[in-house]
Amino acid sequence: MSAETGVDGGLDGGLDRGRAAFREQRWTDAFQTLREADQSGGLPAADLERLATAEILTGSAAAGFASLTRAHEEYLVVGDLAGAARCAGWMAVHLMHFGDGERAGGWLARGQRLVAEIPQPDAVEGFLLIPLSLARLHQGDPGGALELLARAAAIGQAFQDRDLMALALLGTGQAAVGQGRVEAGLQIFDEVMVAVTAGEVSAIPSGIAYCAVIASCQLAFDLGRALEWTAALDRWCADQPDMAAFSGQCQAHRAELFRWHGAWDEALAAATTADARAANNDPEVLFGAHYQRGEVQRLRGQLDAAGLSFRAAANSGYEPQPGLALLLLQRGELRQAQSMIRRAAGTADAAIRRHLLPALVDIELAVPDVAAARCGADELGRFAEGSATPMVRAVAAQADGAVRLAEADPLGACTALRRAWRLWSDLGVPYEAARCRVLIGQACLGLGDETSADMELSAAHEALTGLGAAPAAAWAASLMPRGRGKGAGPLTPREEQVLQLVASGQGNRAIAVGLFLSEKTVARHVSNIFLKLGLTSRTAATRYAFEHGLAG
Repeated sequence: MSAETGVDGGLDGGLDRGRAAFREQRWTDAFQTLREADQSGGLPAADLERLATAEILTGSAAAGFASLTRAHEEYLVVGDLAGAARCAGWMAVHLMHFGDGERAGGWLARGQRLVAEIPQPDAVEGFLLIPLSLARLHQGDPGGALELLARAAAIGQAFQDRDLMALALLGTGQAAVGQGRVEAGLQIFDEVMVAVTAGEVSAIPSGIAYCAVIASCQLAFDLGRALEWTAALDRWCADQPDMAAFSGQCQAHRAELFRWHGAWDEALAAATTADARAANNDPEVLFGAHYQRGEVQRLRGQLDAAGLSFRAAANSGYEPQPGLALLLLQRGELRQAQSMIRRAAGTADAAIRRHLLPALVDIELAVPDVAAARCGADELGRFAEGSATPMVRAVAAQADGAVRLAEADPLGACTALRRAWRLWSDLGVPYEAARCRVLIGQACLGLGDETSADMELSAAHEALTGLGAAPAAAWAASLMPRGRGKGAGPLTPREEQVLQLVASGQGNRAIAVGLFLSEKTVARHVSNIFLKLGLTSRTAATRYAFEHGLAG
């Protein structure tokens, strides 16, 4: 037996290869080589811990938890209480992530008991404060979390434990955002990511940091930081192609960014990839994949499909908001949408509440409850005061402009909405930029400026049609001034002609014969009509034609 490893000397070569693969982050090689060594003669505690990490990173969480449990037990056998406590702490962190709070609590209690028995100070004492602080954050107690994190950071600094220092700093940033100190939290995240991208932090803490920072940036409306760190996460995952644990989360974040930037087909593709890479049914990945798919479907007017996607997202344990409330709004269920968004915003922490406020304003205006909408817009305005983040200012200006429109202040609405439009355009967010132009068009109509209204609404309609945003395109079309001459509406003269024949009850083949077109061309015209007007059936198209004097 080898004195160093406790396994037969003939196995040392394979074990050394496994350790080398682990150091070089070749996770599949590490997993396979260490597992073979384990099956041949067993592994000492430190190598069992390495095997557990490799298993978790390659998507075999159940096997990883079993190996981590064995590592914990082996550390106890050899009297290494710090190693045993560290394994207990990681078990708590992983189980919390998968929503198994009871088992996580049990492992955490075991780790704390072991720490109390260690005769000398050890960094593991600080590490065990991390899951405790996470629990405080999830319970809505960022102040209590900060106290624990400060202790953890001090211990990490004393022992120069890079992983502990990064995790403590990460939690501090999350707690700051939870307290409403968003700018301070974002600056802390930048400091965390300096350590992560410099390679100072090991794999699992690095993945945790990437995903937590990106999620927090998205909640804080910092699209620039979210894009920067998602690109960095993408590169990190690409450098470790056999790592499954965080690649699904990377794709879910990519799906959200694609959605914001109007690349909706790409967003759906990324969501599908995330779904496929949801290692061990990771709840965060599954939620992100289904939620982003549902949002694209909702924006395209595929309401039934969006409902199914949001239901699948809810099965992950996270609430699909604000998408589900906005879906109810699109279905005309105004009171239910209002009750849902009020309840969600009223029970959320500060960071999530701010994320829900734009939808709350839209829904309150639709009900309408203008006073409640004004409260939401003012809250966003206070959040935006002094903020250097363009998306925060865009969201706040858009909400203020929409409410001013409802308050019969079209001039003030124009000013706020122009500011929002410029910010959204600079950010490259075409859907929200187009929505601002629709609202500006409404404000121009309120001021009696029909020419400007026509220009704004036509531009918005063209942009929304190009995105495939059928409901919003129909909204823009419904506001366009009528009777301004041939071709002035959202439909081309040929499309108006086809719509007139659809309203007369003719099928595509009969229309094709009458207009000397191919049936395929007629079908394309009908599809364009549906998209531009936000319609889903020939019956709805017929109703639209009669209501707007296009039925002949």
